[in-house]
Amino acid sequence: MTALGRQLFDLTDLDAIAAKIAAVAPQLIVNAAAYTAVDKAESEPELAHQINVKAPEAMAIAAAKSGASLIHISTDYVFPGTQGSPRQETDTTGPLSVYGKTKLAGEDAIRAALEAHIILRTAWVYGTEGKGNFVKTMLRLGKERDELNVVSDQVGTPTWAKDIADAIAQLAQKQLQGQRAADSEDSSSPIPPALDMVSGTYHFTNSGAASWYDFAVAIFEEAQSLGMPLTIKRVNPIATTDYPTPAQRPAYSLLNCQKVSQTLGHTAPHWRDSLRAMLRDFIA
Repeated sequence: MTALGRQLFDLTDLDAIAAKIAAVAPQLIVNAAAYTAVDKAESEPELAHQINVKAPEAMAIAAAKSGASLIHISTDYVFPGTQGSPRQETDTTGPLSVYGKTKLAGEDAIRAALEAHIILRTAWVYGTEGKGNFVKTMLRLGKERDELNVVSDQVGTPTWAKDIADAIAQLAQKQLQGQRAADSEDSSSPIPPALDMVSGTYHFTNSGAASWYDFAVAIFEEAQSLGMPLTIKRVNPIATTDYPTPAQRPAYSLLNCQKVSQTLGHTAPHWRDSLRAMLRDFIA
């Protein structure tokens, strides 16, 4: 396995992307990288486009040349979030922000360049690693302040990065099994049947639903139950209009994950259970 971080793999250098993939000659590429600064993307649309559209397109083209498949991480932001039912993979998209528009364009570029792909849309991701995510921000603020205001009219599913990684690993195994089976099938078929069974678009989040306010309250409750010293005493629910941001966000971000559950043979853990497990790892 070859793992490349941002210091080793410049996603703005399309020639380098193609050269690296050709040199490694992988069977499977997992692209978990993206321009994810949602608000900053509004003022840096060209850079967001380069990283979220041109880079995955270059990966897909290089993968097609080398006979590899690609697993690409996308987002709930490809939907407008205006309908009150969980979005299915086939539902009409309609991103509201530069970030969402570039992520959708990246999906389309992959579909056009490579048949052997999996696009995995997820949402509200947090984890123990990295500089910033909602859980780590809340824990920091919970130590610094005694009161916080948190948006309560945006609804989604908090999703632990480890659960996403586990799902990717299982999908990767199925994709590689499909590739091996496809190699022994009729090469004249444009989409080998065994590969077509796993290629496509999937939604994956933890199960359950919460607002950002619900999520914040749960973070503090779980952290305090594990003995983390916090000064926070009150969390106030506020409306999105009370906390304006440069980028418009979907108000309803629940994704229907039935397809991936059927493919993997199990349902993802409830978000609160995964939050508790993540905090145990983080505090330990």
